[in-house]
Amino acid sequence: QVQLVESGGGLVQAGDSLRLSCVASGRTFSIHTTGWFRQAPGKEREFVGTIRWRGDSTDYADSVKGRFTISRDSAKNTVFLQMNSLKPEDTAVYSCAAGTYYGTSNYYRQSAAYTYWGQGTQVTVSS
Repeated sequence: QVQLVESGGGLVQAGDSLRLSCVASGRTFSIHTTGWFRQAPGKEREFVGTIRWRGDSTDYADSVKGRFTISRDSAKNTVFLQMNSLKPEDTAVYSCAAGTYYGTSNYYRQSAAYTYWGQGTQVTVSS
């Protein structure tokens, strides 16, 4: 089992920055890829980005590319989502997830690829 706990959400204004954290515990050696997803009210869950648990390979949705950056602190089993130039349309519950199977970047754009999920953290961007 892998446990994931997100933190760092909040209420910010358009143009502001926010950094989310996702701390993994448990059988972290089994993680292949961690991903960030978001879900706005009344909308489907949306892929944000991924980072390989070993290595620095990242992948981003077009909607956040150039504004969001995913990084990892291996020593602390923590993955970060740095969000800059936030827009009202970025408002959502952001969740991190961990997948344990080998897969390509395209594979891990799907929420079904992930076995473990955090509880989510709310990000609200006011205009």
